[in-house]
Order: sequence, then structure tokens, then C-alpha cells
Amino acid sequence: MQTDRLSQQIQFIIEIDKLKGILRQTLLVDESRRENSAEHSWHLALMAVLLIEYAPAGVDLLSAIKMLLIHDLVEIDAGDTFCYDLQGNETKAEREIQAATRLFGLLPPEQSVELKKIWQEFEAQETATAKFAAALDRLQPVLHNQQTRGGTWQIHNIHRAQVQQRVSPIETGAPELWPFVQKLLDDCVAAGYLSPA
Repeated sequence: MQTDRLSQQIQFIIEIDKLKGILRQTLLVDESRRENSAEHSWHLALMAVLLIEYAPAGVDLLSAIKMLLIHDLVEIDAGDTFCYDLQGNETKAEREIQAATRLFGLLPPEQSVELKKIWQEFEAQETATAKFAAALDRLQPVLHNQQTRGGTWQIHNIHRAQVQQRVSPIETGAPELWPFVQKLLDDCVAAGYLSPA
């Protein structure tokens, strides 16, 4: 017989399956379709495992993985707001706070508090771990755009200055990766994948 605790956990597990239906702007590397937010979160968690050697001192890998798996769950209610959508970003924080309250509220109390706290840490970007997680979150779409010859950048007419601003958290969150990112952007501009203007 299921306990109330297990029922709540199962309800949450079923609810978060909806993340698989939230489409992002980023194209898959094979360009067959847009990536969904669940795939994005999985990809970032594995990036953390592989790139932890480039993390600054004080980064906790397990905490980073948890952040990366949890950070976009709010998109189930709030949707994925395209990072270059100025109007959509005006209400993003409010929509995501409401979503976090509802979604994490499905869990038993202590797990609800724990997951919401992890999500809030990622959003605040104050700890070394949160900054590293955010750096990976900014790096992954750049890799996809490079592999798809400008993919989303071309579709939305995005230019270097916009991308430069978007990826700036990498400089502090994963400083060892910053020169790689700068060269990657230079190469994308040189190849015509990204507008220099």
C-alpha cells in the first residue's frame, strides 16, 4: 500500500514528464528538430560530469548536477522563454516563481523545501557551484549553434554582441573555459554562422 509520501513523490515524477514536451529554440546537432527542456537538462548534467576539471575551487559536482536537472522544471508551467526575447523576459521571473511554488509543492514538505532551495540557488547565481552550472547552461546552446552552422542565431538574426552578453557568466563561472568560448565565437563569426554586428 502506498504511503502519502510515496504518492506525492510519484505524482511529482509523473508531473515532471511534461518537461519533455517543452520545446526550446535550440536545434539538435543533427538539425532534425528543436531540443526539449528535459534533453537540455540531461545534456547539462552530463556536461558537468565531463567538464568538472575546469570548475573553479569550491564547486560541488553533485550539487551542480542537481541544479542542472532541476533548474528548468519551472518551464512546465512558465514555458521556455527564449533568452533573446526581451518582452518575454520581463515576466519570466514572476512566472517561474509561481511555477516553482506549485511544482515543488507537490512533493513531501522536506523534499519540496530542498528542491526549491536548489532551484533558488541556481537562480541567484551567488555560489561557485551555481555560477559553474550557469556557465554550462550558457555554453551548451553555443555548441549547438556552432554545430548547426548558426542554427538559432541565423533563424533569429542574432549578432555577436548579443551572444557575448549572454555567455558572459562563463567568464566567472568557468574561467578556464572562457578562452575556448571566445575562440568558438570568433570562429563562428569568421565562418558566417554569427553576424559580427
